[in-house]
Amino acid sequence: MKRFALVIVTAVVGSYLIAAEAGDTNLQLKQTIALPGVEGRIDHFALDPAGDRLFVCALGNNTVEVLDLRKGERIHSITGLGAPQGIAYVPALDRLFVANDNGGICKIYDAKSFETVGELNFKDDADNVRYDSATKKIYVGFGSGGIAVVKAPDGKQVASIKLAAHPEAFELERQGRQIFVNVPNSRHVAVIDRDKGEVVATWKTDAAFGNFPMALDEANHRLFVGCRLPSKLHLRRLRCRRDRHH
Repeated sequence: MKRFALVIVTAVVGSYLIAAEAGDTNLQLKQTIALPGVEGRIDHFALDPAGDRLFVCALGNNTVEVLDLRKGERIHSITGLGAPQGIAYVPALDRLFVANDNGGICKIYDAKSFETVGELNFKDDADNVRYDSATKKIYVGFGSGGIAVVKAPDGKQVASIKLAAHPEAFELERQGRQIFVNVPNSRHVAVIDRDKGEVVATWKTDAAFGNFPMALDEANHRLFVGCRLPSKLHLRRLRCRRDRHH
C-alpha cells in the first residue's frame, strides 16, 4: 500500500504546483483502497470522471486494476498483460488503451465488458499513452525512439513520429499543436509539431539527468520537468522561452 499511496501523490504534483501558486496548498488524504494480492510496483493511472472509476496499471503484477471510487473498492482486474505501463481512457468510446513494456503491445479494451477489442504491436517497450479529444487520436510512446499516432475510434495507427531515444512522459497542448516529450537518454525535451508530425526543437536539460516526469500548465504557459540526478524541478516558461530551476 505504501507504493500505491506514493503513486497517487506523484500523479497530482502538477495540479498541486498550480494550486499552490493560487494559495491553495492543502493536500488531504481522502481515501485508501486496498489491493490484496497485487504485488510489485504501480505505474500510470487513468480516470473515468463520469463513472467514478480509476484504472491502475499494476506493472509488477501484470494487471490493470479497476477501482470504484464511490464504493472505495476494486471491482475488476484485467489480467494476462505484460508489465502494463501507460493507460488512457476514452470517455466517448468507453474504451481503454493499455501499453505494455513486454512485447510492446498496446491492448484496446471495452471499458464496460473489459473484453479485448483490438491491439497494436510496437515490438518493444510501449509506454506513455495520451488522448487528444479534439482530434480523437491516441499517442503512444514506444521502443528506442518513437511516438505512434492512432485513430481512437478504429484503433488503427496512422503515423509514427521519430525521436532520438525512448520517450518517457509527454504532454499535449490543448490550445496548440505542440507535444512536449521527455527523452532522458538524450538529455533533452523534444518539441513536436503535431501538424508536421516531426520534432521542431529540442531543449537540453543541461547538467540534470533522468528527466522522466512532466506536467504542463498550459494556461500559464509553463512546463514542469522533473529530473532525478540531481533531484531538481526544471521550469520552462513557454511564452518567453526562458529556463529557471527550483
